[in-house]
Amino acid sequence: MATFTVNASTMHYLDQGTGPVLVFGHSYMWDSRMWAPQIEALSQSYRCIVPDFWGHGQSQPAPVQTRTLADYADDVLALLDELEIDEFSLVGLSSGGMWATEMVIKVPSRVRALVLMDTFVGLEPEVVHTQYFDLIKQMEAQKSILPDTADFFTVRQFGTSPVSALVEQFRQPLLAANGEQALALAKAGRMIFGRRDMFEDAEMFALPTCIMVGAQDRMRPVLESQLMHDGITGSEFVLIPNAGHISNLEQPEIVTKHLEAFLAKHL
Repeated sequence: MATFTVNASTMHYLDQGTGPVLVFGHSYMWDSRMWAPQIEALSQSYRCIVPDFWGHGQSQPAPVQTRTLADYADDVLALLDELEIDEFSLVGLSSGGMWATEMVIKVPSRVRALVLMDTFVGLEPEVVHTQYFDLIKQMEAQKSILPDTADFFTVRQFGTSPVSALVEQFRQPLLAANGEQALALAKAGRMIFGRRDMFEDAEMFALPTCIMVGAQDRMRPVLESQLMHDGITGSEFVLIPNAGHISNLEQPEIVTKHLEAFLAKHL
């Protein structure tokens, strides 16, 4: 892992492979290692840049100045500028797709292609918004992630028949989070679940876009991806069978195959 400092906070990121640049965004409460199966394959043909979101993996908590996903997009753009990367494509799952969308809005001429997986760029629906923010307030008050909170997020990560090793890979680090880590995850959650509505901006996108979603996604229902597909002219839609929210780890071969085909067509 390499490091980059912005506004006095250190971001860790993976930089692997050579070729056209792909920037990956991982899901909330995961980290860059989530993309390991895809990076192993795609780094043979592409340069893969995979940052750990603030407060995730090895990255420090977000700088004071970073309050929104648009601010985080600026932080990643600063990294890409430091690396002298002008053009790139974006592959984002869940919150990774949300900040990737902010990047396309900011610098459309620099983004060659976009993959949105198990995500939604509209406002968080009111009922679940309230649920998430109640849990975030609890994390802030307790300065830890309680088992009930870990269970709430864990059950929403996977399809109906999850692999136990994947479940533990997600759940155990949450339970082990110390005070600073829990507060950093809470701040990130506020950015993600309190995001602005980007739907109308996304409807104006004119770049190659692929929208993928696990058929059993409980965190971001298939309907949300279908709405984005309907709204983004020319976008491709891929339904991943027997997968929930973290579709790239539940069906890694299928997801990698679709990514390879989409990127080969457009890059």
